[in-house]
Amino acid sequence: MKPVNWGILGAANFARHHMGPAIHAATGARLAALATRSRQKATDFEAFCPDLRVHSSYEALLDDPEIEAVYVPLPNTLHVEWALKAMAAGKHVLVEKPIAMRAAEIDTLIAARDSSGCFATEAYMIVHHPQWQQARDWVQSGEIGRIEHVDVAFSYDNRADPGNIRNRPETGGGGIRDIGVYAYGSVRWATRSEPVWLRSRLRRENNVDTWAHVIGDFSGPGGGFTYAAMTSMRLHPRQDVVFQGEKGLIRLTAPFNAEQFADPQLQMYRKGQADVIQRFPGAQQYVLQVEAFGRHLREGAAYPWHLEDARGTQTMIDQVFAAEV
Repeated sequence: MKPVNWGILGAANFARHHMGPAIHAATGARLAALATRSRQKATDFEAFCPDLRVHSSYEALLDDPEIEAVYVPLPNTLHVEWALKAMAAGKHVLVEKPIAMRAAEIDTLIAARDSSGCFATEAYMIVHHPQWQQARDWVQSGEIGRIEHVDVAFSYDNRADPGNIRNRPETGGGGIRDIGVYAYGSVRWATRSEPVWLRSRLRRENNVDTWAHVIGDFSGPGGGFTYAAMTSMRLHPRQDVVFQGEKGLIRLTAPFNAEQFADPQLQMYRKGQADVIQRFPGAQQYVLQVEAFGRHLREGAAYPWHLEDARGTQTMIDQVFAAEV
């Protein structure tokens, strides 16, 4: 398979430490260009990708005829603008989550995708990790019976970094947009269900949410279930997802930042049956995401997360803000 030539818009920390190295390491991908005005930041990328071509503006990278796909790790408020510009330039585009600030904005992206023929999607890496693919298979095949309840917790503490874009309202910050997107979207994806009723309690600092507790009811092909999620940017790090079924439960111990947070384990417990614990040594979800993107472009392979999926999660995010009590 001919490698896909990638460019990155902006030298964000996340791109430098995670997605840049992932593109460079992925089979079927070549990190070819970076757009940044910072010579020092470019040097950080060149340390692992010496042949990198550096452009001094985003527009120059989009004009680069060798670049086929663009990764956009810019602040949340700029995602839609630069995704549209990338597609207008004939580039396929992978945009950091959340891909938009409101669900209606994603309709514009869907229209641009369909009219341009470019592939555009959100960088929702967890659906590429084998732990989530197995969990989804177990949930949907009825291994633990009908789902009755789902619990999610995701927290970290960045109070010591007030300048971080996640702590700034003008860049679309807040815990819900940063990590709620995982607490909500992962459950939607695994169960193929949507919320039909929600209530939320939020705490804010500097006009961004730093803690959120969401309860609700979901409905889908397997029936309905209750839901509870806690996300916070002011608590000790925690990650946990539990699917509670009528005949057992499934737990993911490092569901979102696999390897970085902890060794990911997928656990299934059922009365009268042997416990099942799966581990996933070597599974790198960012690399897997890039490789799946390339196979979709080159071979038409199925891709597990589309703009319509992102729109569903953003709709839920919008509902969480609207359901505050």
